[in-house]
Amino acid sequence: MREYELQKNTGFKKWWQMLRPHTLSASFVPVALGTALVFPVKSPSPSLFIAMMTASMLIQIATNLFNEYFDYKRGLDDTESVGIGGSIVRDGIHPKTVLHLAFSLCFAAMLIGVYICVNSSWWIALAGSICMLTGYLYSGGPYPIAYTPFGELISGLFMGVFIIWISFFIQTGMLTVNCILISIPIGILVGGINMANNIRDLSRDQAKGRHTLPILLGQPRAITMLAFLFTFSYIWIIGLMLLRVESAWLLLVFASLPKAIQATKLFRNKTKAIQMMPAMKATAQMQTLFGILLSIGLLIDHFF
Repeated sequence: MREYELQKNTGFKKWWQMLRPHTLSASFVPVALGTALVFPVKSPSPSLFIAMMTASMLIQIATNLFNEYFDYKRGLDDTESVGIGGSIVRDGIHPKTVLHLAFSLCFAAMLIGVYICVNSSWWIALAGSICMLTGYLYSGGPYPIAYTPFGELISGLFMGVFIIWISFFIQTGMLTVNCILISIPIGILVGGINMANNIRDLSRDQAKGRHTLPILLGQPRAITMLAFLFTFSYIWIIGLMLLRVESAWLLLVFASLPKAIQATKLFRNKTKAIQMMPAMKATAQMQTLFGILLSIGLLIDHFF
């Protein structure tokens, strides 16, 4: 028996796994943080918060499904694909079912977007359309973003920074310097989730002709870069405190530091993709903890 073995998912589990649930914090956290930033300005609308949260998660799930479908069509996934990718070849889900579901989720997000626009600004329709198009082009189209060194940058901007800005804007009708500055570390950490995924898949991606950032850097330097992204995020928060942009309550984020250290250590000296799954999971958990703690710090500063 192999030390590490891939198992076929069945029933509900295969559908749940295909949605890549561990990545959904990349959409949940920015919406929560963007809404937490609203409190010093006004009391946020619960309905707009729920609508934005739902639409963001639907778009991210659709992006995951597009990625699943196009990885299959381009021959990137096979029965040995590690992690939650490869559901089509490993779990027997029909490719067209995956594609149709992705488009259906985008349509549902558009309907929710209409509600958001009616209650805020129609400029959100443009922003939402760009986000959905980017989600499709990440793995679809003639020049997929996922096959370039820019995947981390694009995911960080669109699933991190921009979601925070939109979540704040729909509640207040404006953007503030605080909102822009606080969005930076979350965008970096969302990009970090993407980098962790690409580090895990480095060997397979290289064999399939992809040119991701970890492929260009090489695995050791890519892991060092991921550690740098973690470090920079914490330093950024210290800078905001020292410059009195925000209060010392933001230092709560340092409670997530052990998870950042764990994620980096779990990547070290690993050669097989399946061995790096715990490191990828820890990276997503670190981003979640960092974002939640940052939101809590903002709320404590406001209310107390």
